[in-house]
Amino acid sequence: HLKGAGRTPYSRQGDGRAVLRSSIREFLCSAAMQGLGVPTTLALSVTVGSDPVQREDVEQAAMLLRVTPSHIRFGHFEHFYYTQQWDELSVLLDYTIAQHFPQLKLMTQPYVALFEQVVNSTAALMAHWQSIGFVHGVMNTDNMSILGETFDYGPFAFQDSFDPRYVCNHTDYNGRYAFNQQPQIGYWNLMALARALTPVIELDMLNQILTGYDDIFLDNYRRLMRAKLGLVQVRAEDGKLIKDLLTTLADNQIDYSYFFRQLSQFNSAEGAMNEALRDLFIERESFDIWAGRYQQRLLDEASIDIERQLQMNKINPKYILRNYLAQQAIAKAQEHDFSMVRELLSVLQDPFAEHPQHQHYAQLPPAWGQHMTLSCSS
Repeated sequence: HLKGAGRTPYSRQGDGRAVLRSSIREFLCSAAMQGLGVPTTLALSVTVGSDPVQREDVEQAAMLLRVTPSHIRFGHFEHFYYTQQWDELSVLLDYTIAQHFPQLKLMTQPYVALFEQVVNSTAALMAHWQSIGFVHGVMNTDNMSILGETFDYGPFAFQDSFDPRYVCNHTDYNGRYAFNQQPQIGYWNLMALARALTPVIELDMLNQILTGYDDIFLDNYRRLMRAKLGLVQVRAEDGKLIKDLLTTLADNQIDYSYFFRQLSQFNSAEGAMNEALRDLFIERESFDIWAGRYQQRLLDEASIDIERQLQMNKINPKYILRNYLAQQAIAKAQEHDFSMVRELLSVLQDPFAEHPQHQHYAQLPPAWGQHMTLSCSS
């Protein structure tokens, strides 16, 4: 897909163009998500143009080459449903299965199996976003891939100081796409897809499949969070341990990615105080309470600190695409200097490595760079 190549029959009232700013952001963030192991479309290149493009201001044109096995979105199925083109809806379903899920053709009910597949992959994607602190910003059905990939990067952000209610889209006045709303919006979008499939799948079957969403999401989310915490055992109290940590991070405005990277240094020995971690918190007693529970859990699991550290550093990134870094890279690119774009690309493709020559990209953001809000043209 050439994003920004100009008007097409599907451009509606838009000009079909893209700007350098948004193209660089998608180029870098899709690489970052791939580096983090999150299913995503990929941006292979950015072509810089000279034409002026009107957004909030007049900006420099650019075109992004994006690749993925499929650009089919939830919204494509809704289009045929709401225009009552039932035959075309079946054609699209058959095409989707033949091209992307050929194993489902052997199933007794291929359309049902496809919807089950989409529910599973969407729930898993929402869990992955939540585990890394990623906020998409515009989760409408046209931005939901049938493959369960991260799709259409606009006003996205990664959490800085942790805020469950963080809204990164400055036109999202009601917080519909806030960080803590993403799992529910994923479910809402699946409901919209289910409605579009009612001409070919019985409603009771669709609802039955949807009831599994919460469990799929929670199973994936807790698995990912246990890995971030260096835990190997599955226990009933895992959910509360994770929830209480996130509450403490939010209450103390702790940087999400930085904390989990530093947590790998946790000393599980009885009586250890873990002062470096403790000093991140304003309310140190709240951390002490949680740390005591975490320490006991590690002792119960006979966790070995050095081994756990190695594993946690393969899960918790040292480098994420903070919005202030993206903005600095864009400012340089607008002056025809793409060196920072290339440097960020290098570290984001391997975000768990140390990259000592690029240590400055792992620093905490300045005050002006925290909780930035962006427009849909970002």
